[in-house]
Amino acid sequence: MDIIVTGAAGFIGSNLTQSLLEKGHKVIGIDNLSYGNLRNIKKFGKDKNFQFVKADLKENSTLEGYDAEIIVHLASQKIPRYSSALLTLNENSVLLKNVLGKCIREGCKLVFASTSDIYGKNPDLPYSELSNMVLGPTTVKRWAYAISKIYAEQLIIANNAEFSLQYTIMRFFGSYGPNQNLTWWGGPQSVFIDKALKNEPMDIHGDGLQTRTFTFISDTVQGIEKCMFHPASTNEIFNIAANPDEEITIADLGDKIWKMINGNDSEPKINFIPYNSFGNYEDVHRRVPDISKIKSSLGFKPEFSLTDGLAATIEWQRKLEVKQ
Repeated sequence: MDIIVTGAAGFIGSNLTQSLLEKGHKVIGIDNLSYGNLRNIKKFGKDKNFQFVKADLKENSTLEGYDAEIIVHLASQKIPRYSSALLTLNENSVLLKNVLGKCIREGCKLVFASTSDIYGKNPDLPYSELSNMVLGPTTVKRWAYAISKIYAEQLIIANNAEFSLQYTIMRFFGSYGPNQNLTWWGGPQSVFIDKALKNEPMDIHGDGLQTRTFTFISDTVQGIEKCMFHPASTNEIFNIAANPDEEITIADLGDKIWKMINGNDSEPKINFIPYNSFGNYEDVHRRVPDISKIKSSLGFKPEFSLTDGLAATIEWQRKLEVKQ
């Protein structure tokens, strides 16, 4: 199939693109390289079925002239932990509207990257696709990301009702692995690995007792591809995540990574960073997925444990840092 992947030089986009090319699909990858990196697409950059377009999706003309049956829209601003809430709200809206316009005009299926962050502080766990969204006050800018994705989901569904847009919405839970961004943009695991490799203290925000369920990138890509191609995925919403029993506190994640790198007898070096040190921030205490829908409807099955996924990620990051 002919497929457009936005954010193709980013973490998820590059791994997805590689998998699609290996299966014989033609991929047009679009990225402005604000967060993506050319090293992520170097190994398949000369594939005859791949075309890379360095361009900004904020420009409506960027998608003109490229044919596709499916657009996988991954490009996005994330939680404004250290950045601008206005940037997150404005860019995520503009990017989606430009992609939507092309899908409606040309009959492309839209496969959209949403987030588990939209479940917010809902205390009823685990989170299914029908769970309520419980966000904090609008004065806390971290909710700008969740709000942008909730708006996006509503806009996609409304366009289906008005214009018969074909879509699948994916809610990711903490993807990690090779090609991940090495800053906080890539999540805590990339920063923890970097610090542990350098034998430097790891910064943990808050008390570290907040929990997450992290998903190795190969499982994320498996889920995306099922959302792209499985007939039962059309006009549906799916959580894409690891097994719920992989839930772990951030403090325990740091401890696990440190000992995987420096040995079980090594005591982790940790700095606990108060939330008020980087603005009016509010964290989610627990985030646990319910993946029964994607398993039963699309045949999705996570294949990587957290230990195995982290081992592969540490190996990749160690080699990368040696090269640098």
